[in-house]
Amino acid sequence: MKSFVLTALAGLVGAVQATVQGFDISHYQGSVNFARAYSSGARFVIIKATEGTNYIDPKFSSHYTGATSAGLIRGGYHFAHPDSSSGAAQADYFLAHGGGWSKDGITLPGMIDLESSSGKATCYGLSTSAMVSWIKAFSDRYHSKTGRYPMIYTNYSWWSKCTGNSKSFATTNPLVLARWSSSVGTIPGGWSYQTIWQNADTYTYGGDSDIFNGSLDRLKALAKGS
Repeated sequence: MKSFVLTALAGLVGAVQATVQGFDISHYQGSVNFARAYSSGARFVIIKATEGTNYIDPKFSSHYTGATSAGLIRGGYHFAHPDSSSGAAQADYFLAHGGGWSKDGITLPGMIDLESSSGKATCYGLSTSAMVSWIKAFSDRYHSKTGRYPMIYTNYSWWSKCTGNSKSFATTNPLVLARWSSSVGTIPGGWSYQTIWQNADTYTYGGDSDIFNGSLDRLKALAKGS
C-alpha cells in the first residue's frame, strides 16, 4: 500500500510540474536556429506579425517558414496600439498579415501584445473602461473570424493600471503572462493560471523564453482548439 501511494503521489507531482519550453521572436532576431531550438526541447514559438494597422514585421514570413520546417508549433502575435485605430481594425489587419488560425494542429491562436510602447503614455491615453472596450473589440473580431479567442500577453502592472485589473477575459482568452523571474508571481485579471509564462527576456536560440503551463499533449490541444 505504501509503495502504491508513493507512486501515485509521484505521478501527481509530475503532472503538476509538466511544462513545455518555447520562445517568442521578432525581426530583432534576424537569424534563429529553429532546428537547434527543437533539438534542445523547444516545441513552440510565437512570432511577431504586425503592429497597429500599418506595420508588418519584415521577418515574419521567413521566421514562420523556418519554425514550420523545424517541426515547431507556431503562431503570430500583434503589438497593440490602442491609440491609433479601433480594436476591430487592428484584429482585421493582424488576420490579413499572418495572424490567422487553422485547425491543423500546429497553429496557435493569435496573440495580442498589451504593454507600454516607447514614446507612448503607459495606457495610450485611454481610461480603464475604454481600454477594456478596445481589447474586447479586438478579441471579439478575432473570434468572429476564426472561432478562437486570441491569447492575451500582458504583465501584472500594465493590466492592473490600464484595465483596472479587469476580469472580463479570464474565461475566454488564454493568458500569456510576462514576468522575468524565478516564479510566476501574482496573476492578474481573474485568470486562475497562466497558459504561457514569459519567464526571461533571453533564450539561447533567440528571443524571449516562454514556458507552456502543461504537457505537450495540452499544447497540441491548444493548437487544435480542443
